[in-house]
Amino acid sequence: MESWHCLLLLCTLCLLLASVQETKNDDDIDLVSFLRGIYPGLLVRDKPLIINRHFEINSLKELGRLEKPVNQDTNGAPGPVVSTKDGQIKGITVDKAHIFYGIPYADPPIGAYRWKPPRPASPWPGVYDASFPRAACMQACNGPMAEECPKIVSEDCLYLNIFVPLDVNFSSPQQSPLPVMVWIHGGDFIAGSASKPLYDGRFIGNFTHTVVVSMEYRLGAFGFLVSGKDPHTSAAGNYGILDQQAAFLWVQRNIAVFGGDPSKVTIFGESAGAQSVSLHLMIQSSKPLFKQAVLQSLPFSIPLKTRHDALKLGKDFAKQTNCSVSDILCLLSLTPQAVLAAQIKTSSKIVNPFRFLEVFETWGPYIDGDLIKEQPFVAFQKGNWQREKPVLLGTTSEEGVIFVYGVFNKPVSAVESTVYITAIFKQHALRILHKYLPLYRDADRRDMLAQIVTDYVFLCPSRRSARAGTAVGSKVWMYVFDHVASDHRIWSGLTFCYQHACHGAELPFLFDSAAVANFTLLPPEKLLSNRMLCYWGAFAHTGDPSSRVQQTTFCREQRLPVWPRYSDTSGWLVMNLTVRSHTQVGTRNRICDFWDQLGTY
Repeated sequence: MESWHCLLLLCTLCLLLASVQETKNDDDIDLVSFLRGIYPGLLVRDKPLIINRHFEINSLKELGRLEKPVNQDTNGAPGPVVSTKDGQIKGITVDKAHIFYGIPYADPPIGAYRWKPPRPASPWPGVYDASFPRAACMQACNGPMAEECPKIVSEDCLYLNIFVPLDVNFSSPQQSPLPVMVWIHGGDFIAGSASKPLYDGRFIGNFTHTVVVSMEYRLGAFGFLVSGKDPHTSAAGNYGILDQQAAFLWVQRNIAVFGGDPSKVTIFGESAGAQSVSLHLMIQSSKPLFKQAVLQSLPFSIPLKTRHDALKLGKDFAKQTNCSVSDILCLLSLTPQAVLAAQIKTSSKIVNPFRFLEVFETWGPYIDGDLIKEQPFVAFQKGNWQREKPVLLGTTSEEGVIFVYGVFNKPVSAVESTVYITAIFKQHALRILHKYLPLYRDADRRDMLAQIVTDYVFLCPSRRSARAGTAVGSKVWMYVFDHVASDHRIWSGLTFCYQHACHGAELPFLFDSAAVANFTLLPPEKLLSNRMLCYWGAFAHTGDPSSRVQQTTFCREQRLPVWPRYSDTSGWLVMNLTVRSHTQVGTRNRICDFWDQLGTY
């Protein structure tokens, strides 16, 4: 009976979609509203985002920085002073690290420079106070993520933080410069911050004996608005990616004075941060700026927008502001609050109804034909990336939980799940339903949808890309983070990650920041955290996570399981990161074979 329901609903949905297309032009189709009309309450993404009541937007009446941190009184706090290309900087010395917070790597992208590529940072006189983080980039949060919002945001946000191990001597040149790890935070390209407590770099830097850098970059409409093709008279998009590139360039020019080796830079990121890493592996101008890459939970199957779709989103954005999309002066005159409000209102609309997965990433990079030439998944299949660079990539075992339970706030029936799957996969829907429906008997099918998201968006396209890389001689290592936190909470605010190793679950272990993530690691979990740091550190030092060269005494004594390169000669082994970490053959190979053959990535 259930299969008849699926078939009937599929036919009904196809007819309804056809009727909608006959009565509306392409610009007016709003598939979210359409599906909500069939099943009220199905999707919640298009509800207005609720700004955190502690949310602050700083006034930018003057074209200057929010803070005037030069020669400020730091209460005599101890800290090293270094001389960069732009001027002197004083950091702070704390437990486990020297820290330099809020270093400007570019001038503020405000006023007439709002939608322009980042400009080199202006030199400053005196000593810059790097004892505290600066504002995060403009953003707002909703639902359970509201408490994760930075308390202070601003358009003036192009800063980076540096964490240096305590044994680095700043008074004399480093005889053996340390590898550098540059972190790119996630957040769907609309949220997140390098200064989030979860990303405290002192732990990973001290344990792995590396210099850790994290940067802010423009988000949402501020970083990715496309209003036209001419960059001189319109917003041309991809500014957030250019910001990251500017930070990489700053690292190349300055990291040596912090004890870092500019020839040994590893870029690593999670979620949208991993997407960013994948793009820099494709962008030719980023090639000399790093040596290797780590991609954590890369959503390979979420497509980047085409130029056409990015322009349509820009047109919708302009309508919300009462500006003409071609009137760049009107757009530049908008307050930061007005830009953010228009971004939020525009985020509910699916620009291309035939790419329904855009609902998970409305704002972000697009294929401009210059900086970004094709979809990352396509580039990895064709070998159009810097395949000579070592790559470590992996996923968590239940990536989809946070997305499905975040979008569907009520139980989803088999019929409702069929509507959603049909909207995404269209002619492939029946085969996918035939594959997954028999495996899930609960009335609430959200777990089934979460597994489909895990398999289709994260795990299987990552596996296929890794295999494509090995076929052309790339050095690739794969992992799956498969551990459930002992007290069943991944971090504060994400209550729908309850009892799941979901998207981002590895972060408190990798950064050894479980305490700030609102749960406590038991001794076996602390051991897992340390072992992950051993692997990531070995990769940063040597390009091989199993190398024992320059590992800490702890890592050498642990006799960690060897993490073999991902290849068919080794049986396509992956590292299972759990309390008892071990190598294994992929546990969902048959499912991934199904997706590979379906050809829907």
